[in-house]
Amino acid sequence: MSGSLFQLPDELILTTLAQTFPCREAQIRALSTLLYPGAAPCRNLVIYGTEATGKSAITAALLTRLSDQPADDGFSLQYAVVNSAECITARHLYESVVGKVADALAWDGPPSRCETVSQLTVELAKMLKYTTRPDGFRFVLVFDGIDRQRDAPHTLLPALARLSEIIPSLTTVFIVTSPPPHFLLTSSVPHLHFPTYTKPDFISILSVSPPPALPNTTAQETADLWARFTAAVHDALARAASRTLPSFTHACTALWPRFTGPIHAGTHTAREFSKLLVAARVHFQDERLLDPGVLALALTTTTTTTTIITPTQQQQQQPKKEPNNTTTAMANAGADLAHLLPTTPRLLLLACYLASHNATKTDLTLFSTHHHGRRRRGGGLSVSGGGRGRGRPRSKHRKIARKLLGAHAFVLERMLAIFAAVRGEWESLSLSQQQQQQGEEVLLQKGDADIGMAIATLASLRLLVRVGGTAAGGDAMDCGGKWRVNVGWEVIRGLGRGVGVEVEEWLID
Repeated sequence: MSGSLFQLPDELILTTLAQTFPCREAQIRALSTLLYPGAAPCRNLVIYGTEATGKSAITAALLTRLSDQPADDGFSLQYAVVNSAECITARHLYESVVGKVADALAWDGPPSRCETVSQLTVELAKMLKYTTRPDGFRFVLVFDGIDRQRDAPHTLLPALARLSEIIPSLTTVFIVTSPPPHFLLTSSVPHLHFPTYTKPDFISILSVSPPPALPNTTAQETADLWARFTAAVHDALARAASRTLPSFTHACTALWPRFTGPIHAGTHTAREFSKLLVAARVHFQDERLLDPGVLALALTTTTTTTTIITPTQQQQQQPKKEPNNTTTAMANAGADLAHLLPTTPRLLLLACYLASHNATKTDLTLFSTHHHGRRRRGGGLSVSGGGRGRGRPRSKHRKIARKLLGAHAFVLERMLAIFAAVRGEWESLSLSQQQQQQGEEVLLQKGDADIGMAIATLASLRLLVRVGGTAAGGDAMDCGGKWRVNVGWEVIRGLGRGVGVEVEEWLID
């Protein structure tokens, strides 16, 4: 094997790293091939991917293992990692590079000032090119987050890519988020992509270290429950609030004690996953648990406080406790949403709810002022029995309120028409309520609001969801596109009351 032209590092190193960083074995092997001196080292390497995909951590861990490997096969590797977030200016970056390369090589020379890329090239050539090194020596210089370097000249990246042409034993690694095409102005630069983690990746990564065993539950049952729990958290919060691995891990850690509360209380077992999910549905809908702020901690600790009560008090208080917690949590969510959203997105969300829960045939009666000069609200439609015989009694049947049913899809053009019809009246209600609460004059801004930006904001918060064939792509402002509101009645009622609108008056059963 020593006479081979292509030699990979020790397999134990790659296997250990693959176990440490699950779902990244392909990237680890490709990176080791492009960096190890005995394999196929390259001059420049671009590692790209979104935030929290393991680019920096895996690169640093692999270089640490390769540099610690004994040089029995004639190959040796040294490295230095420069974080651009720690460098204020370009000169700070140059001097940081020289200092970290000197520390990695144990260079005895005094540090010198570097104000340009030319001076940086001279200093690196002194340490790497004009100093006697073994034939199998390789130095890897990593620029982490170089695309976010502050006060960087437009020629910085192409100049850094030319360093390996002057210094043959140097490999320059650029870790970026989204590289523009040909941004190094150098041909044949290999790119290594770190894709975002998928749902199976999240589950497999968190399943490596499951939580401790629950009471009256084996370790295997706890691990199985943890895997199903992480899948449920991903479906509920991943696209809205936990898109990265650290945020998803924080979400699972915050929700796990509340999810397993009935198991500790002895009311449910680990095998009753559906009942546990129904009992914890309020926590899955409340994103305040994911906020690390002091206010969110104070709000959540009040719902998890346990007290010792007598059996008589338990019979009197227990039937009222759970509904009050659920109603209070949903009302608080609506109040928080009313404070966080501006006026135009609030009114748009109310119009979307009306478009989802009112039938299309009632729009003319509910929102038009052509015939009677005012809008009919409060269930203004009446059902007549003209089609029935006079002597035949009317059949009695119960109808479920539309607000208790699921939201229906609506066309964007219809929602915009509803918004245009009720916008003036709702804005006047919101204005009068602000005047009463604040005690000062609030001027109403006339003119067209940015409706497209408001719809994009609601869609990014997953308060509106696109449905149909255009859900995966296409123009978001297509008037023929179909949408569905993604909030419940309690939230909408609190949101409407926050702007002085009683939504019940605008619903027709």
